[in-house]
Amino acid sequence: MKKRYFLAACAFSFLAGAFVTDDDPKKPLTAEIVDAASRVFGLEFTQSERDSMMGNLTNYRSNYEALRKIELTNDVAPALYFNPLPTGFKLPQGPASFKASPVGKIALPANRDDLAFYTVAQLGELLKTRQITSEELTRFFLNRLKTYNARLFCVITFTEETALQQARRADAEIKAGNYRGPLHGIPYGAKDLFAKTGYKTTWGSVPYQNQTLDYDATIIQRLEKAGAVLCAKLTMGELAMGDVWFGGKTRNPWDPTTGSSGSSAGSGSSVSAGLLPFAIGTETLGSIVSPSNVNGVTGLRPTYGRVSRYGAMALSWSMDKIGPMCRSVEDCALVFNAIYGPDGHDPTVIAAPFRYAPLASLKGLKIGYLKKAFDAEYPTKANDQATLETLRKLGADLVAFELPDIPVGKMSHILSAEAAASFDELTRSGKDDQLVRQVKNAWPNSFRSARFIPAVEYIQANRIRTKLINEMAQTMKGFDLYITPTFGNSNLTLTNLTGHPCVALPNGFNAKGLPTSITFMGHLFDEGRLLAVAKMYQDATAFHKKHPAL
Repeated sequence: MKKRYFLAACAFSFLAGAFVTDDDPKKPLTAEIVDAASRVFGLEFTQSERDSMMGNLTNYRSNYEALRKIELTNDVAPALYFNPLPTGFKLPQGPASFKASPVGKIALPANRDDLAFYTVAQLGELLKTRQITSEELTRFFLNRLKTYNARLFCVITFTEETALQQARRADAEIKAGNYRGPLHGIPYGAKDLFAKTGYKTTWGSVPYQNQTLDYDATIIQRLEKAGAVLCAKLTMGELAMGDVWFGGKTRNPWDPTTGSSGSSAGSGSSVSAGLLPFAIGTETLGSIVSPSNVNGVTGLRPTYGRVSRYGAMALSWSMDKIGPMCRSVEDCALVFNAIYGPDGHDPTVIAAPFRYAPLASLKGLKIGYLKKAFDAEYPTKANDQATLETLRKLGADLVAFELPDIPVGKMSHILSAEAAASFDELTRSGKDDQLVRQVKNAWPNSFRSARFIPAVEYIQANRIRTKLINEMAQTMKGFDLYITPTFGNSNLTLTNLTGHPCVALPNGFNAKGLPTSITFMGHLFDEGRLLAVAKMYQDATAFHKKHPAL
């Protein structure tokens, strides 16, 4: 039996002309090779059917080989764009609007170290009122990054020269009365998959650790336009998986013997430890939600198509999303307000207004909750039940519901196929052997295995995805937004496939004293209401104000 499947795998590689083995991958195809290969995807053809295929399969393989001679860098997207909009969906219309909460009177703390855990809004008030300069603040956070990076492994590249230049420019502008807004002069860090002129963009990976991309990603440009100060390019799990990169494992400041989760590992760790006021992460299948949960920070994963990915490493063109990781929900709103919208480079970005204003009450709002998920027995159940009770006390009308009954876990080959295409050259060149992790569930094996995903099955999964999008739209008609346990159910996978926005924020601690989280889910392009409701909950608790002791 094992021999038969080995022969099937070898046969499939012959069909694709993708791998070098003891046999010549360019040798003529035979009906026996086709028979073995067809077993990989669970089909069986007659002898005459196999014979008839020979001409087509030989031509396909010849075409593959010809096309591989054309260079495809990671920034070249397919001419097929994912559309998350369900049938009949109407985008929000009208002007954008943003109203932040009153910050109140903010003064410099007697102990300057307390600045480490001030929110973006609080630090912005100190800068606006010129109680502290951006250069002072930037040096403060650079010093913390350098001090604790040796324990947390959260920085790949310090951008100190650029940071100090940006900080001095911010100070001069603020002094002259040219205040750009709440991010003006605020230090931040970006996951090291965003291009920044003059610095390496390593993607956390051995084969790319000396890579330079001499242009600025859109998100870097927009944050610079808002006056933010880039202090560091932060660690990420190699090629956006996990928390292990070419320099080691990024650590959780609540327990540095454990990892920070991934793949926005450095973003979660640095914000949690008070090394930066905010950071930018990305998510394909949990890479903002998971490190936000583990590190006890607040993360916003926007709607697919909200934030331009120009200048960002592509892993999955139909699933990648960019969002902020902060100390509070409103900080996420402040950052998102500066980064969303079309840029003319990423054709998947949809123009839609962002309207945000704090709520006075949750009365009249219907909030769905996944009844089976909350009723199940799981480690963080008590914290999640307390979250439901808090929402009831705030006046929300909780509505029980369940997600569409579609096996989303069986659709993972959508991501696998796109990721393998993103790093096709890595596999064909054999440089995938240089990646740090080489176990079965790491990228090298995943990329190789994905070569065996038939194009037909990839397309069929995306057709089921269309059904999922439409069923989800019908399911969500009964409420304004919903909440879910962060893990332990299909929500994370499902909504990364449909492109819905979410906010993951702290809701307590587990038996080991480590943070736990709850996830608020919004309608497509409805980040304003999602953030406002999540803020109401966060303001009624104090979990986000607790910090690890370093």
